[in-house]
Amino acid sequence: MIESFPPVVGSNPAVLILGSMPGVRSLAEEQYYAHPRNRFWPVLHELIQVDPEASYRERVECMTASGVALWDVLKHCRREGSLDSSIVKTSEDANDVAGFLDRHPSIRAVALNGRKAAEVFRRRISVLASAERGKGPVVLDLPSTSPANARLKLPALVREWEAIKPFLPDHRFLDRSPESKPGSEGVTRRTGIAPEL
Repeated sequence: MIESFPPVVGSNPAVLILGSMPGVRSLAEEQYYAHPRNRFWPVLHELIQVDPEASYRERVECMTASGVALWDVLKHCRREGSLDSSIVKTSEDANDVAGFLDRHPSIRAVALNGRKAAEVFRRRISVLASAERGKGPVVLDLPSTSPANARLKLPALVREWEAIKPFLPDHRFLDRSPESKPGSEGVTRRTGIAPEL
């Protein structure tokens, strides 16, 4: 049985990114996305200028200062190796994401990092089930930053992950592309306010 990390969150989070479960390298180093070939930190570099070469503490500080919180859908599970496909479904124990969102009402979007995170989120996490439709955060299905998702190169991955930018504070100033227009969202694969549960 393996256990995920506590959430990483600043004082005023706007976007919650949810992965599935830290991989072997991350668990050993006690750091989110520690595998050198995972594109999570390079993606955040392109979106919010997190320096992927900085120390872990500095990366986390930059991320949370930009309004991004980080956690996993699973609290415990059994798994051999690091692949999501190796997670034993009957061993899954989900984190209290609904409670986390209740404690952080500033969160405007939940970004699901990969297929497994999305699947567990919808199957095991009752997010804002009692809230009125339209009051909860938008849920975004995003492609995995894992090296196992080799079909997408970094530029394509960044384009997909740009879906989180409209929900971040001062997102217009985070966009370095000259053709971007203030107020343009360009959000892809937005799945609505909250999943129907």
